[in-house]
Amino acid sequence: MDVKRFNDFNNKQVANLPHHLRKYIVDQEYEKYTPVDHAVWRYVMRQNYSYLKDVAYYPYIPGLKMAGLTIEKIPSLQEINDALAAIGWGAVTVDGFIPPAAFMEYQAYRVLVIAADIRQLEHIEYTSAPDIIHESAGHAPIISDVKYNQYLSYLGSIGTKALFSSMDYALYESIRQLSILKETPHVERKKLADAEALVLHNQQHLGEPSEMALLSRLQWWTVEYGLIGNLDQPKIYGAGLLSSIGESSSCMKPSVKKITYTIDAVKYSYDITKPQPQLFVTPTFQNLIDVLEQFESKMAFRVGGLESILKAIECKNICTASFSSGLQVSGVFSQVHTDKFNKVKYIQTSGETSLSFNDIQIHGQGMEYHKGGIGSPLGLLKDSRKYLEDFSEHDLREQNILLDHPVELTFENGITVKGELKSVLRENGKIILMSFQNCTVTDHDGKIFFNPGWGNYDMGVGYEIISVFNGVADKNNMLDQLYVSSERTQQQHYSAKDRAYHTLFQEIRDIREKNLGMERLDEIWKSIQLHFEEDWLATMEILELIDGDENYLSLALSLRKSLEDKKYHQPKYNKLVDDGLKIIDAKLKFQ
Repeated sequence: MDVKRFNDFNNKQVANLPHHLRKYIVDQEYEKYTPVDHAVWRYVMRQNYSYLKDVAYYPYIPGLKMAGLTIEKIPSLQEINDALAAIGWGAVTVDGFIPPAAFMEYQAYRVLVIAADIRQLEHIEYTSAPDIIHESAGHAPIISDVKYNQYLSYLGSIGTKALFSSMDYALYESIRQLSILKETPHVERKKLADAEALVLHNQQHLGEPSEMALLSRLQWWTVEYGLIGNLDQPKIYGAGLLSSIGESSSCMKPSVKKITYTIDAVKYSYDITKPQPQLFVTPTFQNLIDVLEQFESKMAFRVGGLESILKAIECKNICTASFSSGLQVSGVFSQVHTDKFNKVKYIQTSGETSLSFNDIQIHGQGMEYHKGGIGSPLGLLKDSRKYLEDFSEHDLREQNILLDHPVELTFENGITVKGELKSVLRENGKIILMSFQNCTVTDHDGKIFFNPGWGNYDMGVGYEIISVFNGVADKNNMLDQLYVSSERTQQQHYSAKDRAYHTLFQEIRDIREKNLGMERLDEIWKSIQLHFEEDWLATMEILELIDGDENYLSLALSLRKSLEDKKYHQPKYNKLVDDGLKIIDAKLKFQ
């Protein structure tokens, strides 16, 4: 995204977003929402309030207001940001699904990610694609809960460090493409079936789930599909349930198993295309934080060592390994060699690699310099009681490790480095990098790790790897690895008939909001009968306006008969019509 055009909505959290996250942001283009889109929002929100006022964890209407939302119309991003600013959050709009790593990093910055699109009328009950109903009406109203928003930002902060596997992005891309197809009008059934088969194939061939895959499961069973309270009468707080007028009701049935939320939730995978066979109930939001702490304690960025390097190699994308000296190596890790005790003795990256300290790239040690990767030994020098990283100038001289002199370093693990020492770099009193000319690196079996023909040898210094995390260390100056899909969501193209249908909805909205022009409703109804035989929603909105008015008894009867006929001839509308009529008949007040 062009930084010069970046709109922060006068929101501090949005303004603080780093440049590498801004590329996902798209303009909301509020004017593109049609009167039908606003009617879809209104119907879903009325249904949500009717049901969720009794089963949602938080008071629904106050929650909406605190997030800058109303029942009546799709919210603008400015309205949402104005409201969320009061609780230290912000919001941006994006194009459909974005990679989990990016999504979580937004959460770490306390910014809500909202899909700019809204579901089609045909998918009013549920869509597997992210849309503004799900993101804003589902996520935003509960963010004002302090413990919950602490959990969200905590989840985001560790999500930015989670390692992913080479298959995770294949699954992400197939899910994104499927969600786009599901919101594409008149899509070929075979094309949709092929996309669903690809998602299923990728789900079944993920192999051992990565940290990101496991963390995504925790997010799914909490943020998206979480319940809170006791197992017998839980309340809904997950956005996927709050924004689905079908599943928010069906999820409470006994056929959907309820399980107490623990770390074991990571064992349950999920399918975004189907209702969930089980849901997890947390007694409190603090429990979500406690479970996340358990998960974090075993992540590569907390554990380090051989297991973490192996995860980085499986990732096949840029990761960062932090040495005990404080040196950070960012690159695609390709090899790890171990000693007889199965401890790391040598690591290798391939391709562009950079070296950093305290998340800041070391001058002259960027990816343009280390284009072919680097390798470094780890461990203790032979016959030394002190780690090389802790050597003082006196220690170096005592061991004949002198600048511009031939040096031989032999490690306990069998690695030997021979060459002319050209420089020693220290940070915070520790040696983090030593550079050699005419250097050879071998082990006791004669394996060659580096030879003089490859150029100068920059040796990272450290006894062990203490942390491994996803991406680069210095995100401001290094190659941006966050992925942006080339597959964009479908943009609607409206026919003249579509636009005429939109006009009818706008007329109905104007009559309702201004309380003027009721005499036009009969003509609008005739136009619907003549030109839009598939309609049920505009019919419902007219009935809502005149129900109980003695001046329109005949019209009301005609509207009700039409809706009942719709149910009889087209059963797919049964629930939508019944639910709409229930609200009208109950005279429910939306305060």
